[in-house]
Amino acid sequence: MSRPVRIEVEVAGHVGHVFTSRRPAGAAAAGPAVVLIHGIGASHRYLRRLHGLLAGFVDTYSIDLPGFGATPRPRQTLTVADQATYILGALEQLGVLEFVVAGHSMGTQFAVEAALQQPLRIPHVVLMGPVINDQRDTIAQQSLALSRDFMFFESPSSNALVFTDYLRCGPGWYLKNLRVMMDYRIEEKIGGVTAPVLVVRGSNDPVAPADWCRRLTARATTAQFREIEGTGHVVQHTRAAEVAESILAFAGIAAARRDAPEGFST
Repeated sequence: MSRPVRIEVEVAGHVGHVFTSRRPAGAAAAGPAVVLIHGIGASHRYLRRLHGLLAGFVDTYSIDLPGFGATPRPRQTLTVADQATYILGALEQLGVLEFVVAGHSMGTQFAVEAALQQPLRIPHVVLMGPVINDQRDTIAQQSLALSRDFMFFESPSSNALVFTDYLRCGPGWYLKNLRVMMDYRIEEKIGGVTAPVLVVRGSNDPVAPADWCRRLTARATTAQFREIEGTGHVVQHTRAAEVAESILAFAGIAAARRDAPEGFST
C-alpha cells in the first residue's frame, strides 16, 4: 500500500490537510469511503495504522483539521459546527459525496455534527472513545482521566504520537479548543443522528468509561457498542486491526473477512 497523498484544502477561509488513499483506477471499492477524524491537539498521525488497514478495502481519508498537525492556525477558535462544515466542504471539493465518518475523542463530536449537518451524505457514524462523559464533565476530571490513560493504559508509541502532536498544537490553542470540547453536549446531539452509530472503546479507557459509552449508545436512534479488550483511549492505534474490522463489518463491507491484508486480524 502506497503512502497517502496529502492534499491542502481550503474551506471558508480555513486550511486543512486531507490524507488520501484511493483505490487504483478501475478497481471497484468495496463500499463508501471512510473518513477518519482526530481529536483535540492530535493529527492524522495516530490514525495511520487504522488508515492503512482500511485503505486495503475502501477509499480512505484522514483529515488534519484547521489549526492542528501542520495546518495553519485560524485567527479565531472554531466551533464544533465550524470544523464539521470544514470536513464536509473539504470532502465535497475532493468529490467524496458519501462516506462513513469515524472520529476519535473530540473527533466524535465533529463526526456527530457532520452527520447532523448533511445526513444524506453519511450512511454510518463511528465514535471511538467518545467525549465528554456527562457524569465527569469538568476540566479537572477530564484531565485526571487523560493522565491515568497516559500513565497506565497506553503504549510508548501512542504516547509519543500524542505528546509530540500536543507540543505542535501548543498550550494556548489546546486550551481554547478544550473549552469548545467541554461545551459540546454529544449526549444531547446524538439522538438527532439518523445514520446507524457504532460506539467503540478500549476496555481500560478512563476517558470514555463503559457506562458512559453504553448510555450514549442508548441515546442514539440505531446504535451498536463494541469494547476492545486490553487497551486504553487511543484504541485506533493500539488495536488498529480490531477497530478496522469493526468499522468494515459495521459498514457492511463483506470483503473484510474474505481477503484481509497481511497483519489484519479477523
